[in-house]
Amino acid sequence: MNRRQRLVAVLSALSAAAALAASLAGSAGASRFSVSMSRAQTTTHLGDRFTFRSTVVNHGRTAARGLIAHLNVVGLEPSVYVDPEDWSSHRTSYLKALPPGRSATITWRLQAVSAGTFDVYVAVLPHSAIARPPTTGPAVRVAVADRRTLNSGGILPLALGVPALLGLFALAVRLRRSR
Repeated sequence: MNRRQRLVAVLSALSAAAALAASLAGSAGASRFSVSMSRAQTTTHLGDRFTFRSTVVNHGRTAARGLIAHLNVVGLEPSVYVDPEDWSSHRTSYLKALPPGRSATITWRLQAVSAGTFDVYVAVLPHSAIARPPTTGPAVRVAVADRRTLNSGGILPLALGVPALLGLFALAVRLRRSR
């Protein structure tokens, strides 16, 4: 083997080692972050608004850039349809660079649009995380009570008033004819 062939062999070995190191760093990259929630559960009523916070911590040795946090809503009862966009119109947060050991806190604002039991969680992934699983935080259990009201949407005065007015009108017409 001549000098040039040895140099090519060494460079190939170094390239393979670098690719392996990058692959190992990439698979360990998912554990580089953690996501925690400000509460484990909440109870609310249909139509009410509620908030909670998630905190993303960079446990790595370098700054994390291009992190994306995404809010998800899962219905725990098969009969309840969930459209997460109905719960919150701001479900994605693009985080600024996160230095090693630092954290970022995101406040999520939601509105309960369906009665039932739901889990709400946040998934975080780097913008460049092709084919890598996101890091998710623990779920916040949300119990939404159905709101039963006699005056739903302020319709009670109309529902009672129109028939009462029609009755009074009919009575007035009858009294007038009887004279």
